[in-house]
Amino acid sequence: MKVCVFGAGAIGGYMATALVEGGADVSIVARGPHLAAIKDKGLRIQIGGQEKSYSVQASDNASDLGEQDYVIIALKAHSVPPIVEKLSPLIGSKTAIVTAMNGVPWWYFHDLAGDYQNKQLETVDPGGKQWSLLGPERAIGCVVYPACEIEEPGLIRHIDGNRFTLGEPSGEKTDRATAISKAMIAGGLKAPVRPKIRDEIWVKLWGNLCFNPVSALTGMTLEEMATEPTIRALCRSMMLEAQEIGEKLGVRFAIDVDKRIDGAKAVGAHKTSMLQDLELGRPMEIDALVTAVQEMGQLVGTPTPNIDTVLALVQQRAKKAGCY
Repeated sequence: MKVCVFGAGAIGGYMATALVEGGADVSIVARGPHLAAIKDKGLRIQIGGQEKSYSVQASDNASDLGEQDYVIIALKAHSVPPIVEKLSPLIGSKTAIVTAMNGVPWWYFHDLAGDYQNKQLETVDPGGKQWSLLGPERAIGCVVYPACEIEEPGLIRHIDGNRFTLGEPSGEKTDRATAISKAMIAGGLKAPVRPKIRDEIWVKLWGNLCFNPVSALTGMTLEEMATEPTIRALCRSMMLEAQEIGEKLGVRFAIDVDKRIDGAKAVGAHKTSMLQDLELGRPMEIDALVTAVQEMGQLVGTPTPNIDTVLALVQQRAKKAGCY
């Protein structure tokens, strides 16, 4: 099994090391000092109190790596449209694309029965580049739960978690989804194949769409947002708007809104990724986490006044900081 991880940062690098452990023929696309360090010392990971190094074929040019059975895209959603053409050397007639990223995926309405089947989302796929050049029929959904960070170029530190939930847009348990799941499990990950991957996407998105932008506006941690009464109420209102949208699209929420907020509280004094990106001057994941939910609300006729207000504010905050 040939697998290329495109974007072997913290999460992509963690997945790559696990797949090597699971016996896959793994290559990665990375860049800059991270790539140079991987070529020099291997892809290293600190996990379970130990540091391991893995020899993988690494390049900043996909043409060096050839066609793959699977391409795992482990970039932030806004980073993908500009590099779609660079993926083409990796893709053959049977290549599957695993979308290991947060937020609403570009393929969301592919194979979704109902009035919105094959609807394309402009907020996450401007101009339909991913839909037309990659093809939604290649997509396998992947909900990412672990926390990792790049300790230094070439070295990933695993912090917590090992679950990557997989699922076909159609809900089928296909041979291709089962095969990549088995390879990931063989490498020590939890990688179940679920029939309703969109339900899993929404449960994670549910918290991200409010906690991320509100943290960027306030500087608050997850624990603080879930505890301070007025901020908790705002997040709760945003989540209820999103829940109505999801349910109109056939999603079932397995937990209620307050338990989801309490789950965020239990994480403790953690800065969200959007707040960290703002502080570091990096592009913020606003569109896949928030703007796409607004677009879906407009599609199904659900007003989103709280989401709209927070979105407008965080967009301006990000623009002022040069992060949007």
